[in-house]
Amino acid sequence: MSRTPHHPTPEQIELPMVLDCLSDPIRLAIVYQLAQQERVSSELRCGDFSALSGKSNLAYHFAKLRDCGLMRTRVAGTNRFMRLRREDLEARFPGLLDAVLSSAARDADRLQLLPECEVISAGRS
Repeated sequence: MSRTPHHPTPEQIELPMVLDCLSDPIRLAIVYQLAQQERVSSELRCGDFSALSGKSNLAYHFAKLRDCGLMRTRVAGTNRFMRLRREDLEARFPGLLDAVLSSAARDADRLQLLPECEVISAGRS
């Protein structure tokens, strides 16, 4: 029996937690990768992020992103699918996610976001 992960309600999403979560380079890369993939598919599997870190470290980062309200996890059998909570974040903090993603895209080379994000290049035509 798989357990449904806890997700905060939109009202429980707090700005300091979101900003603190985004300050970690791996979590920023996960959010960036999820945002880039939204054009192709709204969800990514845990394994799609294997280039960023090991399984247990990624599980830790996924939990942090989920707990602060940046990401939603859907469990289907043995798979976990993640997506950004863009609508909730936009309603709570208008423009924040777009500003963060725009800044991350501008500094992608320095932040080393593009070389490790294999899913991004696979989604481009």
